[in-house]
Amino acid sequence: MPRIEVTRRVPVPVEQAFALSQSQGEVRYAWDPFVREQRLLDGADRPARGVRTRTRSRHGLTMVSEYTSFRAPTQVGMKMVEGPWFFSAFGGGWSFAAAGPEATDATWRYTFTVRPSWLAPVADRIGRRLLGRDIERRLAGFARGCADAELVARAQAQLASP
Repeated sequence: MPRIEVTRRVPVPVEQAFALSQSQGEVRYAWDPFVREQRLLDGADRPARGVRTRTRSRHGLTMVSEYTSFRAPTQVGMKMVEGPWFFSAFGGGWSFAAAGPEATDATWRYTFTVRPSWLAPVADRIGRRLLGRDIERRLAGFARGCADAELVARAQAQLASP
């Protein structure tokens, strides 16, 4: 199973980085170049373990994923429940580690398995390249978002509201 992992230092404490990473709606769209539309499913009003989300990417692809872990403010994991036909499995994880009082090392990772399996020798290389570019763009947008104090404050308010 191919794995893509990228770490970037952002200029906010861990709690703020985590809140921005889990933002919804307009706050999310302001920093995340990958997501065109995202919503929580099944009546959920906030991210948590077991909550499902529906995401439409900038590529027009749609995926329903489920939080497999949610440990504020250090770790989030998700897995695909429904998605593009060419993935038999897809997962993502985000972890946050303090790099001083006002900085965080944010690590994002994806794992995936393609189908049909006989295509994996070629598709894995293509997937690593394409998903690697996407994760780099997302982390660059995330870093820009972390530098926007108003956006971070809005994300924290979202995560804290009942």
